[in-house]
Amino acid sequence: MVLGGQLRRLRERRGISREKAGWEIRSSESKISRMELGRVSFKERDIADLLVLYGVTDQHERAALLALAKQANAPNWWNGYGDVLPTWLQSYLGLETAAKVIRSYEVQFVPGLLQTPDYARAVILLGHGKASAEELDRRVALRVERQKVLDRESGPRLWAVIDEAALRRPIGGADVMREQIDALIAATAHPRVQVQLLPFEVGGHAAAGGAYTILRFADRELPDVVYIEQLTGALYLDKREDVDHYAVTMERLAVEATPPEETAARLADLRQSAYPE
Repeated sequence: MVLGGQLRRLRERRGISREKAGWEIRSSESKISRMELGRVSFKERDIADLLVLYGVTDQHERAALLALAKQANAPNWWNGYGDVLPTWLQSYLGLETAAKVIRSYEVQFVPGLLQTPDYARAVILLGHGKASAEELDRRVALRVERQKVLDRESGPRLWAVIDEAALRRPIGGADVMREQIDALIAATAHPRVQVQLLPFEVGGHAAAGGAYTILRFADRELPDVVYIEQLTGALYLDKREDVDHYAVTMERLAVEATPPEETAARLADLRQSAYPE
């Protein structure tokens, strides 16, 4: 995405159309569009040809951009989970890894980045009840591996609003839920994690359409992306009017939800009332 954004800026600075750029690399306008959005892999020869077309002659600048192309094509950690990872989710993992801020609203489940292994297994079983024990282990391992992004030195800030319904639904049973709520309480102390609970007393709210995630990136030229997961795929929205609508709704949810400093206490109360030992 970073390389695609830079290529777009270089092309626009020279006043070159996508059609002309596509012809230069023996391809199409749509291929240039996908490259600039970071949605296809890059051929170094294509990047070199485009840099010539865009008038980039400085050797240091050319070397930096070509090195970025190599980095963009490098295998990612999730490539090793290709047997249990659908293509549409691979795109999300790339966005999640590159994000600076992840804002999430969940109504049915605890966000994936905050799930315990046992809770994750119970959630995965709902959609893959016929999977073998080995496949379930692989899917749980993938989810746990994802969570390491929060502990990276340059990892994203996670801001999660969780509907109370997600925590009162006994996924996996009482023991699993007690452990999961304890993990959420611990997460509230993480320096880059903010958790809010949207309690039942709020009543109806603006996010009636369901769960979604907004991802923001360090490069200001990259648009925010709204991710909405479905049963057999996902929607990725990056048009400004769509993103703005979801962002405003997220702000309203954050205002209506329990203040972050009160989350740990509210979670402890919910744990005691819903899953007493």
